[in-house]
Amino acid sequence: MDNTISPYPLRIITLPIDASKLKLQSLRIRHVGHLPGRIMYREDAKFESFAIVYIAGGKGTYRVNDGPVQKVESGSLFFFRPNQVYQYGPDPGGYWDEYYFTVEGSRVEEWQNSWLTEIDQVKQVGYEDTTQLNRIERIFMGMESGIPSNIDRAALLVESLLFEFIQRAEATTETTKTQQFINLIDELSHSLYQPFDAQSIAKRHHISLSTLRRIVSEYSGYPLNTYMHRMKMAEAKNVLLNTTMSVKEIAASLGYNDVFYFSRIFKKYVGVSPLIFRNTMHT
Repeated sequence: MDNTISPYPLRIITLPIDASKLKLQSLRIRHVGHLPGRIMYREDAKFESFAIVYIAGGKGTYRVNDGPVQKVESGSLFFFRPNQVYQYGPDPGGYWDEYYFTVEGSRVEEWQNSWLTEIDQVKQVGYEDTTQLNRIERIFMGMESGIPSNIDRAALLVESLLFEFIQRAEATTETTKTQQFINLIDELSHSLYQPFDAQSIAKRHHISLSTLRRIVSEYSGYPLNTYMHRMKMAEAKNVLLNTTMSVKEIAASLGYNDVFYFSRIFKKYVGVSPLIFRNTMHT
């Protein structure tokens, strides 16, 4: 036990046989480890092999080279790659429960060239559950057995576990994006009768203006300004049909000080001028 890493017993297994005895040469496990209650923070760490790290509990930070410091929480997944420099570990005075799998072989490169994207980003994959723990335990047991076929099976289990983790991360990201879009659209909808200030809206949602534009474009199919014009014109149609407000009054209420500009925008998206729309729909 190394008390500088954790006050609890560590479980670290190195490949117990010569790698040439393995049938699965495209994906080999070199090391697996479980560091419960890890307290050690590492600076300027470098690794010779690719490693998968899953944090089952606790929290801390992770940084790749000169990139941003990223938060690590329970259910986080991140990676180590050769020829990179890492700063990582639990928060001062805190801990995290860490599982890691060091792997090598051509399959690792295949992962990175296909479904394992944004490799330097911490991914949220969910809390440990019985199925995950059973799979992880089978990986450890396969390595401990020293039997080549069991170690090959363990390598395939690592790949299966990682693929499931990535699917979870993508689902979590998509759910987060959807909720973020809903929140943004709610605010945009409530700002139709206020001066439109995209920068302020982005700031309130803790995103950049470019991110605001990208989110609206991804989920609506329209650029931000076009989307706002369309929403305002939809509201203008409603007001034209249900009130006696003049076109000039409607334009001003929706933030268009130039009634002629408003009329051009209305005709562009509706197909006819505001007055023709009102008269046609009322006949």
